[in-house]
Amino acid sequence: MRLLLVEDELDLARPLAKGLQREGYAVDMAHAGDTGLELALLHDYDLAIIDINLPEMDGLTLCRQLRREKPLLLILILTARSHPLDSITGLDAGADDYVTKPFHFGELAARLRALLRRESTITDPILTFKDLRLDPASQTLWQSRQRRELTRKEFGILEYLMRHPNEVISQETLLEHIWDAHANVLTNTVRVHISSLRIKLNDHATAPTYIETVIGSGYRLVGSANSTLP
Repeated sequence: MRLLLVEDELDLARPLAKGLQREGYAVDMAHAGDTGLELALLHDYDLAIIDINLPEMDGLTLCRQLRREKPLLLILILTARSHPLDSITGLDAGADDYVTKPFHFGELAARLRALLRRESTITDPILTFKDLRLDPASQTLWQSRQRRELTRKEFGILEYLMRHPNEVISQETLLEHIWDAHANVLTNTVRVHISSLRIKLNDHATAPTYIETVIGSGYRLVGSANSTLP
């Protein structure tokens, strides 16, 4: 999942971005409201984290504009405890949730997962497909009774496919949602990561058990998304 973090306090923004990356998210940062708006209109983010007190364009104005321009974008605002009305105003401006500063990173991460579940057709916190069980909170994957070690990008690809079980997902969509703005879109990086993921799952492109290649279109999961562990 790809996030936009709009926060002007660098001492908060940098460690927060690193923490989110450790959680498996691709993160782009902006330190002013107008820059955040430009990035949000340029890329297809899954969720935006926006501080209310921003230079150039304040967070509430940014939130309102994003709600008009990107009605499906999830928005979480960061508010200061010294301004109790910020949360009310932010929600009225179109935000989906809020976290007050100072906050515990674990709470923020849990709220992000809850928001992403809310917008998905799959609301269970543990994603399942055939004999796969994927836990976004702990960044773990089990295949039958065996734990599989994945890189963050491999995990992100599989999570995105499992959250969209009935869709064909293009390479461009995976790049947009799993990688940040520094990704080289001219490389075959998605194909390489799909190939590596298949090896770890003992999956085969010619006779896939989990991930099917749809020639000219992208990738999708094979079979019923509702199947469960034996």
